Amino acid sequence: MKQNKPSFGNGIRCYSEALGFMFKHNLWHYFFYPLILNVGLFFIGFQLIDMLSENLNNWIADYFGAKGENLSWFKSALNSLLYWAIWITTKIIFFIVFPFIGGYFTIIILSPILAYLSERTAGIITGKEFPFDILQITRDVVRAVLIALRNMMLQLLFVIGFFILSFIPVIGWIISAVGNFFAAAYFYGYAFIDYTNERNRLSVRDSSKFVRKNMWFAIGLGSIFALCYLIPFIGSIIASFVCVVAVVGTTIQLEKKNLKID
Repeated sequence: MKQNKPSFGNGIRCYSEALGFMFKHNLWHYFFYPLILNVGLFFIGFQLIDMLSENLNNWIADYFGAKGENLSWFKSALNSLLYWAIWITTKIIFFIVFPFIGGYFTIIILSPILAYLSERTAGIITGKEFPFDILQITRDVVRAVLIALRNMMLQLLFVIGFFILSFIPVIGWIISAVGNFFAAAYFYGYAFIDYTNERNRLSVRDSSKFVRKNMWFAIGLGSIFALCYLIPFIGSIIASFVCVVAVVGTTIQLEKKNLKID
C-alpha cells in the first residue's frame, strides 16, 4: 500500500531517529571517516590559499619593484600593507567559497562509505543482505560524482540569479538570502536521497522525478546540512557528522515508507 509522502518535518526529524538507530546498531564508528576527511580538506585548502597569497604577493612586489636590499621606507611599508591585505582577502574568500563547494566535496569523496552505510541501514531494516560488490560501489561513486557536479552547477545558476535579484534593496536581499539557502538545502537533500534511489535501481531521471515529488522532504533533509556551513570555522567539521546521519535518516524514512514513483 502506498504511504503518504514524507514532509519537511520528516526531513528534520529523521536526524534524531538516525542517531538513535546508529548507536543501537553499532554504526557510530562511521562518524570518524567524514571527520578526518573534512579536517584534511580544510587543511589542504588553507595550504593552497597560503601558496596563492604568497605568489600574489611576490608578483605584486616584483611589479612595484619592492624587492631588494635598498628599499625605501615607502616601498617597504607598501609591500607589508599589500601582503596583509592579500593574506586577509584570500582567507575571507576561502571561508566564503568553502561553504559552497565543501558540501559537495564531502558528498563526492565520501560516496563509497555513504553508499555502503545506506546498504547497511537498509539491510538492518528489511533483513535483506547486500553482499559487498566492488563494481556496484564503483558505479555508486561515479553516479554520486556526476549528480553532485550536476547539482553544483544548477545551484550556481540559482546563486547567480539570486545575486542579480539582490540588487533590489531590502526585498531583493531577503529573497536572495532565503532562496540561496533553500536551493542549497534542496540539492544537498537530493544527494542524500539518491543513495537509496540508486540502490533501488532508479535511473537518474527517475530519481530526479522522485526528489521533485518529495521536494519538501529533500529541503528539510538538506537544510540541517546546509546550516552547518553557515557556522564559521567549525561548520565543516559539524557537517561531516551530519552528512553520515542524513544518509542513515534518509534510508530509514524511505525504506519504512516504501515510497514508489508513479
